[in-house]
Amino acid sequence: MTPQKIAHYHLPGLFEFYDFYREFLPLYRDLRDWFYDWCDIASIYGAPEGCLWGGGRTSLGKADARDVLALMDMYNISARLTFSNSLLREEHLADKKCNELCRLFESAKIPSGVIVHSDLLLDYLKAKYPDLYLISSTTKVLTDFKDLLTELDRPDFKYVVPDFRLNKSFDKLATLTQEEKDKVEFLCNECCDINCSSRKACYENVSRKNLATSSEEIPDHKCTGKDGQGGYKFSKAMKNPAFISIQDIRQSYLPMGFTNFKIEGRGLGSALLLEFILYYMTKPEYQLQVREAIYLDSMLDLF
Repeated sequence: MTPQKIAHYHLPGLFEFYDFYREFLPLYRDLRDWFYDWCDIASIYGAPEGCLWGGGRTSLGKADARDVLALMDMYNISARLTFSNSLLREEHLADKKCNELCRLFESAKIPSGVIVHSDLLLDYLKAKYPDLYLISSTTKVLTDFKDLLTELDRPDFKYVVPDFRLNKSFDKLATLTQEEKDKVEFLCNECCDINCSSRKACYENVSRKNLATSSEEIPDHKCTGKDGQGGYKFSKAMKNPAFISIQDIRQSYLPMGFTNFKIEGRGLGSALLLEFILYYMTKPEYQLQVREAIYLDSMLDLF
């Protein structure tokens, strides 16, 4: 009998949603039959506030790093530091806070990773923290399949997250070797307009904000995409042509040999994170019970 393929989810909010995971993970462990048996939580990614190396989103995570690491160790989940700033310079590599985080998470029971954009940072991490595995960030906006192939061919990366616009390029994806497929990590629930031409500029704006001094005023990026000012709605993301549903995962991606799926949402709040978990991981007949268990916890600020 062929073993069942498992979808490995990479969830948002390592620091940002620490309080949420502190309540949810015991539920997930103790009531595993409430959740699909064809998926698991492979990693949780994020960064605390004030990280020069941070990228993708401006993080407001305030949880203590040692508490975060202890929680991940307790549940055998890989922690990933989101250090995808694309504008780093040599002088930024000495940042005390980011180096302390790398030293700490290098001691994790389950190997920790770092999501990177900058090759400068990549080379530094390889030399300084060799026990941390590396993930190529979606902030590189790899929309050309040839660029994805080049990135997959780099031995530096354990995983590569392509731009979401390659999600449904099934004819090209089918040509990958199994080794390459094992490295691809699809971004499932992106809400950005599939025709947006300013995605890279949006990410660079976040990088610029993370490098700014307290006296600098960096204006917000003005999205030029369709309905770009409307904010994130999961219902809107589901209508995106690149959206990856649970049916897509089970009927297309897993049979093709792809097993890694990233859920975005570090900056969206824990109420939306719960909706993602209900949709992607929870059996329909238990979604109400999971929702009640989380909503009725007065320690969580879900709105």
